[in-house]
Amino acid sequence: MSTPATTCPALFLSAPASGQGKTTVTAGLARLLRNQGKVVRVFKTGPDYLDPQILAQASGQPVDQLDLWMAGEAYCRQRFYDAACEADLILVEGAMGLFDGEPSSADLAALFGIPLAIVMDVKGMAQTAAALVSGLASFRDDIHIAGLIANACGSARHRELIEDALPPSIPLLAAVPRDPSLSLPERHLGLVQAAEIREDLEARFEAGAKALEAAGLLGALSALPPVTFSAPQEQLAAVQPVLTGHTIGVASDAAFSFIYQANLDLLEQMGATLRFFSPLTDSQLPECDALWLPGGYPELHAQTLADNSAMRGAIQGFFNADKPILAECGGLLYCLESLTGYDDVPHTLLGLLPGQGAMRGRRGCQGMQTAELPEGPVRGHAHHRSMAEGTPEPIAHGRRQRHPAPGEAIYRQKRLTATYLHLFFPNNPDAVARLFSASPAYCEPQHSEAFTHAVE
Repeated sequence: MSTPATTCPALFLSAPASGQGKTTVTAGLARLLRNQGKVVRVFKTGPDYLDPQILAQASGQPVDQLDLWMAGEAYCRQRFYDAACEADLILVEGAMGLFDGEPSSADLAALFGIPLAIVMDVKGMAQTAAALVSGLASFRDDIHIAGLIANACGSARHRELIEDALPPSIPLLAAVPRDPSLSLPERHLGLVQAAEIREDLEARFEAGAKALEAAGLLGALSALPPVTFSAPQEQLAAVQPVLTGHTIGVASDAAFSFIYQANLDLLEQMGATLRFFSPLTDSQLPECDALWLPGGYPELHAQTLADNSAMRGAIQGFFNADKPILAECGGLLYCLESLTGYDDVPHTLLGLLPGQGAMRGRRGCQGMQTAELPEGPVRGHAHHRSMAEGTPEPIAHGRRQRHPAPGEAIYRQKRLTATYLHLFFPNNPDAVARLFSASPAYCEPQHSEAFTHAVE
């Protein structure tokens, strides 16, 4: 018997480009609705770690990343359906510009029939804003533009000029005043982590909520028709409890925080017990069978990581005991012999993997790739502004989404797997289970049938 569909009002906030204020507006709107007692479920398009932290604090609800290539249509459909069953409103924040990327924000909005609000920084333009949003609306016939949110609007006259130039089919949903107190602070990979500036964010959320309420956005939202969400026809494969009895230590602090909630959820669904620890402040590891060193900002805390010799010794002992470790991006840097941060000073780190890491300014690497692991392929992405030199020969490279050149290197020393790639675990649960398994025999892909049972 198929699961009945459900309906829920939904709005997809996109933009002509990055830097238009999508996150500021989405967070402010989420807080406004939350303050009115509404349950707001927010999603972020694409492989983003920082925006979801901000949006989760603003909405008071978990925020999932949705990407049609990395996670798959069935996964996205299930997440929307689950949210629609409990929420008063669903908000989706897009990535980059509306049509950028493959798949793009427009692809996700079109597939699920979610109306789009275009957030546009209108500083330095008036009627041109109307021309731009009209062009976006006519570029494809499978999307619906519900209206324009004019961000950084200078005055009532500025708003009037924009509104008068818009076609009748594209209303001005709101004009948000130009106010630095509403904007969210940024860092070299995007927004600053929510945990670092929690009180400051609270003030900005509340200011944003008041500005959006004054701009009349709630009235525009009330006119949105509900969107019908259905569960996937092809049910997601049941996750087997193959990690029952296993404990995974997860590095989690200001230096290591790029963690998909979906990854944590999957590990727990597979039966794993998660123990969080801080390489910055803890002196010993929790009792565990495997380690996960996720990405983050180790370059901002390199001296503290270097000074914590007790933790470095504990992880080195874990590595020498031939226990599984997954190190992603910032975790990879932590595993190298040294890391030179923006202070141009080399800091001694774990030395589990030969090589030296260094930051390289504003230029960086990013893109969607499949990690070709011995345990099986796992989709993910890369986004970093550092480089690793003097590293050993990799066992494999990432396979780029649409380019034949080799992607990020994948290294393996003992049971350590280290790469710049951030993996999306639900893409291949069996491979992830093998990766974290305490038994080296389960690293081999031909043992997939064993994962219908718990790991011994």
